[in-house]
Amino acid sequence: MRLLTWNVQWCRGLDGVVDPARIAREARRLADPDVLCLQEISVGFISLPGSHGENQVDALRSALPGYQVFYAAAVDVPRADGARQRFGNLIASRFPVGRVLRHALPWPPATVPSMPRAALEAIIEAPFGALRVVTTHLEYYSSGHRAAQLERLRELHSETNLETVSAEDEGPYRPLAHPQSAIVCGDFNLPPHDPLRSSFLEAFVGGAPKLVDAWERLHPGVPHPPTFRVHERQKGQAPYCCDYVFVSEDLAPRLRSISVDGDNRASDHQPVIVALE
Repeated sequence: MRLLTWNVQWCRGLDGVVDPARIAREARRLADPDVLCLQEISVGFISLPGSHGENQVDALRSALPGYQVFYAAAVDVPRADGARQRFGNLIASRFPVGRVLRHALPWPPATVPSMPRAALEAIIEAPFGALRVVTTHLEYYSSGHRAAQLERLRELHSETNLETVSAEDEGPYRPLAHPQSAIVCGDFNLPPHDPLRSSFLEAFVGGAPKLVDAWERLHPGVPHPPTFRVHERQKGQAPYCCDYVFVSEDLAPRLRSISVDGDNRASDHQPVIVALE
């Protein structure tokens, strides 16, 4: 199973061009992923630089034949003309998909700019068994928001240990697999040395498998490659890693490779590619 996660900056490259089809082409060229996790996917926003209000979910769906495409809008607001504007995360999968969940993450009051954040979860039937794929994009400006959002992601992971009961074979009460095995990926907006990242990877009470950093498991002692500001640096701001792939401890033995494509300029972030078998 090959998974690619990428913050695509509303499909805007460093050339200033917004092109969802280019994102799909680049993802398939780099990894031909079985599962594609994208952050910052826009629908209807005309205020974003380079955008004309295009529906990027529909554009990516058209550019990814053979994939099922799912979207979770963290932001959903009206435009002046009454149209809706949405901004969020997307998962595309070539493997069968079971239950799909959309989780609103904490958004407490803050004294700095912020926006609602969400996590998109899909149960993927991989060749080696069912697992949860969760992708998210955490708050940039507020560390307090990030702390609350990381804690909620941990709660969601620990809740998979709870049993669900239903007598229905069909309908909305139908019980479906909600496995503890998981990949949690995306733009966490924190560097590797941030204590919040260490707290996120602490052991759980109650039986849920611990989450591990795929890069650290496969490359112990090797610093994370930068994934942000690699080609477009602001004054005094060095490139750093803020995009991660975490896997539940039971999946760690299946990890085969993880890499960051440092050359790509189709976004202001670099894509991260992981393979499991």
